[in-house]
Amino acid sequence: GCTQKYIVKNYFYYYLFKFSAALGEEIFYITFLPFTYWNIDHSVSRRMIVVWSIVMYIGQVSKDILKWPRPLSPPVVKLELRANAEYGMPSTHAMAATAISFSFFIATTNQYKYPFELGLVAALVFSTLVCLSRLYTGMHTVLDVIGGALISAVLLVLLYPAWDAIDHLLLTSPFCPLLSIVVPLVLCYNYPKLDYYSPTRGDTTTILGAAAGATVGFWLNNQYAAPAYASKSLQPGFPMITSTMLFVLARFCVGILVVLLTRWLMKSAVLGVLGYRYKFPIRDLAARRRLEVEVPYKFVTYSSVGFTATVIVPLLHELLGLL
Repeated sequence: GCTQKYIVKNYFYYYLFKFSAALGEEIFYITFLPFTYWNIDHSVSRRMIVVWSIVMYIGQVSKDILKWPRPLSPPVVKLELRANAEYGMPSTHAMAATAISFSFFIATTNQYKYPFELGLVAALVFSTLVCLSRLYTGMHTVLDVIGGALISAVLLVLLYPAWDAIDHLLLTSPFCPLLSIVVPLVLCYNYPKLDYYSPTRGDTTTILGAAAGATVGFWLNNQYAAPAYASKSLQPGFPMITSTMLFVLARFCVGILVVLLTRWLMKSAVLGVLGYRYKFPIRDLAARRRLEVEVPYKFVTYSSVGFTATVIVPLLHELLGLL
């Protein structure tokens, strides 16, 4: 398809909601979640990643089971093309924004001293902006957004009592690495089938792959590197001196470069192997959408990204004296 022609009458709203929409996409996940792990607190990051992966899987599967269409265009103008091939209900942007913002708020309010009202308002503002962006960009109805936010809230309430137990199992169970790989792979290969191609299966594989790699990294760090600990580098309530900010920035820049390099290398390598195995050129988009190609390609690529972010990058930070 092609985008509709439109005139932007209010550039403030346009750029605000285009930016807010990006807060529910890969560019945000691949920066904010690792940033939290490298600079704030390992336990907070672990809880966010677990909640995010569970919430997103349920949201993506729900879309392809319910099969509710997106808003008709016209009358709405759709500012995004890629997601238009997906169904609408529930809004996974709304689910992700609610899950990430409130799991971060709940996890940090138990660890750090800061005004409760400030954290609550920040979580509400973040999730609300992302939800409104889905209406502004014409990708969801009000019901899609409300449904996504409510489902995410219910899942948070159900998961919260088990947070500590899940975290303990992820760090100590000898079966954690095996289950972290096998269970997501089984879920990806048995994803609901559709009559036409939708990016939901690929996106779900990306999310579960990243979470699987990160989970294996959590377990390895606890078993063989250092026990789970809270990072001392960014403690709310203490003055943020220039040297601390430089360390935070350096850790992030080094880490994100390594993560992006890992993604590029693994993507090229895995596609090359699969292309040789199934006899298709790497740039063949139709071949890359096949189940036997898409799932291993995305799962291996992003599990490598998750593993690199939680194991390789912290080792590199230590080697460079950035801890």
